[in-house]
Amino acid sequence: GGVVAIAVAMLMEDTVESAMRHLQQWDPGRLNIQYNELHLKTTGASDIDISRSCVPKPIGELATEIGLLSEEVELYGQTKAKVRLSTVQRLKDQPDGKYVVVTGITPTPLGEGKSTTTIGLVQALGAHLNLNVFACVRQPSQGPTFGIKGGAAGGGYSQVIPMEEFNLHLTGDIHAITAANNLVAAAIDARMFHENTQSDKRLGIEKTDPAALTDEEKSKFVRLDIDPDTITWQIGRA
Repeated sequence: GGVVAIAVAMLMEDTVESAMRHLQQWDPGRLNIQYNELHLKTTGASDIDISRSCVPKPIGELATEIGLLSEEVELYGQTKAKVRLSTVQRLKDQPDGKYVVVTGITPTPLGEGKSTTTIGLVQALGAHLNLNVFACVRQPSQGPTFGIKGGAAGGGYSQVIPMEEFNLHLTGDIHAITAANNLVAAAIDARMFHENTQSDKRLGIEKTDPAALTDEEKSKFVRLDIDPDTITWQIGRA
């Protein structure tokens, strides 16, 4: 009987120790993100070489790891996605995290500024300290991207990838804004030209007899009378 009791006690001790180890590692709020292995290139590699040497994790897989539902994610290919605002409502009872602002940094001669610092900080907190962390950076404007400054995806091994897509296209929203801006500019320009070169005309009114309209009514309906001095044509970077 004594041997059995000792064996049972040892089994219970092993069970308790195993449970304690599990509790030490268990964090119910921690995301189960599997970080890709980093393959360092030779010294002197450019930012674009480093970016292209890294294989990004499929964005759908990442969305699953951080707890997003399939209907909350709008995919744009394999590396980009939008998260629907309805996600905020679903997670409204979750505890708030800490918000760190990286701003007001003068870049080093090598170009290490706000973006590089932000991405590097997130890499350290997430991949090395295993904390839940996300970086929030704005889409680069295309003026600096095509100018002397270059892109704004960070640099070295602390950058957003794929770098070209982030700097130039992302989800295409900036192109939609550009097209809308150009459409409004063209409409205003055409309207001002025609009003300055053509006489008043009947346009889409309900009266069947144009003669029934007074000159003031026709002029009010047809003309916008945009003051050219109130229009600023901005030609330059986005």
